Amino acid sequence: MNIIVNNSSMQPIYEQIVEQIKARILEGSLKQGVPIPSVRSLSKDLRISALTVKKAYDTLEAEGFVVTIHGKGSFVSGVNQNLMLEEQRKEVERDFETAIRKGKSCGMTGEEMIQLCEIILGEE
Repeated sequence: MNIIVNNSSMQPIYEQIVEQIKARILEGSLKQGVPIPSVRSLSKDLRISALTVKKAYDTLEAEGFVVTIHGKGSFVSGVNQNLMLEEQRKEVERDFETAIRKGKSCGMTGEEMIQLCEIILGEE
């Protein structure tokens, strides 16, 4: 699995791993039942602590993206449509937060940002 870790990023490494694996599952390049690399294997490939990979896998399991079977490994779980939609909505929300921070940093008011959204949506 080709995962890219940016050591200079402000985002924790385990979150980078979670996001990349989630993205592959949501886009369909990782299908239900497909095994993901073992904790040891991925930590060796990325040259990071096995504990970091374990934390990422635990997060993915808690969010319903993977299931771990002791002695067999971790596998992509069947992601239901509601979970996929929720993840996409979270991504839109993060994008809006980023856009709002950028708007505020260049002096835009809340009203100006709302007007801009209405223009973009075609609802004046």
